[in-house]
Amino acid sequence: MNAYADLMAFEHDTQALGQIAGRLGWDQETMMPHGARDQRGEEMAAIEKVLHARRTDPRVGDWLAGIDAASLDAVGQAQLREIRRNFERASKVPADLAAALARQTSLAHGVWAEARANDDVAAFLPALSEVIDLKREEGVALAAGGDVYDAMLADYEPGTTAADLDAMFGALRPELADLRAAILERDEPAGVRGPFDEAAQLRLSETLAGAFGYDVKNGRIDKAVHPFSSGSGLDVRITTRTNANDPFNCFYSTIHEVGHACYEQNIDRDYLLTPLGQGVSMGVHESQSRIYENQLGRSRTFTGWLFGQMRDAFGDFGIADENGFYAAVNRVSNGYIRTEADEVQYNLHVLLRFDLERALMSGDLLVGDLEAAWNDRFAADFGYQVDKPSNGVLQDVHWSEGLFGYFPTYSLGNVYAGCLNEALRVAVPDLDAQLARGDTSAATGWLKQNLQRHGGLYQPRDVITRACGQAPDPAPLLTYLKDKFSGIYAL
Repeated sequence: MNAYADLMAFEHDTQALGQIAGRLGWDQETMMPHGARDQRGEEMAAIEKVLHARRTDPRVGDWLAGIDAASLDAVGQAQLREIRRNFERASKVPADLAAALARQTSLAHGVWAEARANDDVAAFLPALSEVIDLKREEGVALAAGGDVYDAMLADYEPGTTAADLDAMFGALRPELADLRAAILERDEPAGVRGPFDEAAQLRLSETLAGAFGYDVKNGRIDKAVHPFSSGSGLDVRITTRTNANDPFNCFYSTIHEVGHACYEQNIDRDYLLTPLGQGVSMGVHESQSRIYENQLGRSRTFTGWLFGQMRDAFGDFGIADENGFYAAVNRVSNGYIRTEADEVQYNLHVLLRFDLERALMSGDLLVGDLEAAWNDRFAADFGYQVDKPSNGVLQDVHWSEGLFGYFPTYSLGNVYAGCLNEALRVAVPDLDAQLARGDTSAATGWLKQNLQRHGGLYQPRDVITRACGQAPDPAPLLTYLKDKFSGIYAL
C-alpha cells in the first residue's frame, strides 16, 4: 500500500473509535445509570488516551511527509488538509492533559446536572474551576504564543477569530436590541392553552422529524434535559424534551436537532469514517439546525400546516386560526432560557455567553464572580433580574463539558442561515406553496445538494459562499428578522 492508502486506513479506525466515544457521551445524557458517573469518567479518559495516541502517532507525520499532495484529487487534498490540521493540533496537547480533560469534563457534567436541578451554583463552581484550568492549559499549548481564545475557537470554527466575531456581532447587537425594544412595546400575541399530553407531543415530534427528512432507520429520538444531536454517517441520534404547557419546546427542539442530524446523514457516503465525513464546523452545523427550525419551521406557511396537525392531535388548544397560531409560534416575550428564546432575542443570549467565557479564559473574570457577572449582564441586556440559577448561569451544559469557543458559533450559524435562506428562496420560488402542504423536500433537497453532501470538503466560509454565491454577511439575517416581525407586530 502507498502512504496515502496507509494513512486513510489508519484514519478510518481513528474515526470509528471517535464515534464510539461519542456514543458514550450520548448514553451519558440519555440512559446511563445515575450511579455510573465516576466509572464513566474513567471510561471516557481511557478511550481519550487511545484516541490521543492515534492522533499524535508519529507514523501520521511520516505518512503526511511522504505524500505528494499534487498527485491527489480535490477530495484527497482536503483529506490531507484536515488530517494535518488535526495532527498538528493534537501533537501540541500532552496525552495526560487530554485524558485529564476527558475525565474532568465527564465528572463535571454530572455535577452540573445535579447543581442545576438543585439551583446550587456553589456545588458546581469547584468542578467548573478545574475544567477552566485544564482548558486554559490546553489553550496555551494550542496557541503556541498566539491568542488562547482563538485557539479554542478553532476547534469549532476553523479560520474564524474572536476579532472577526466581534465585528459581526457588533453589527448585530444594536439592531437586535432596537427591534426587541420596538416589539415589546406592542401587545403580546395569545399563547397556546395546555396541558398537552406528553405521548401525543412525542408522536407529533416524530411526524415533524420525518417531514424534514430525518431517516429513523439510521437514527433514533430520545429524551434529554438538553436536546442534542450525536453521531454521523449511518448512526445519527437526536434527543428532544417535553413541557406539558409548551409543546413548541418539544416540536422546535426536534426540528432543530433534525437539522443537525440531516446534515450528518446527507454527507456523501464516500466520506464515511474519514475527516470529511462530518459537518465542517459548528457554525455551518448551526446554520442547518436554525434554517430548519426558523426560516422553514416557523414560517407562516409551514405553521399553517402545523396548526392543522396540532388540532388533530390535541383538539382545541386556545388558538382560533392559522394567523393566530403563526403569531403564537413566533411570539417575542421575556424569558431566561437561550434554547427557548425567540429569533429576535436568541443572539443576545449568545453574545452574553461569548463575552463571559472570553473573560473567564483570559482571567479577567474569576469563577467565583461568574454568577454575579452573568446576572449583571443579563439585567443590562434584558431589563430584568435572573430569578434562579437554573434560569441563569446553570442553564447550559457547555462549560461543564469544556466547550469554550462553542457558544459564538450559534450566532454565526444564524448569520449563515440568513444567507442560505435568501439564496434558497431565489432557487425555489414556490417554496411557500410547498411548505403550506408540509412539504420541505425542495428546501431540504437544495440544502443537501448545495451544502450538506460536501461534509468537510470545503472550509466553513467557503461552503457558505459556494452555496449562496456571496460571502457570509449579517445583512440577510437582519432583513429577514425585521420583515418577519414587523409583519407580525405591525411595526
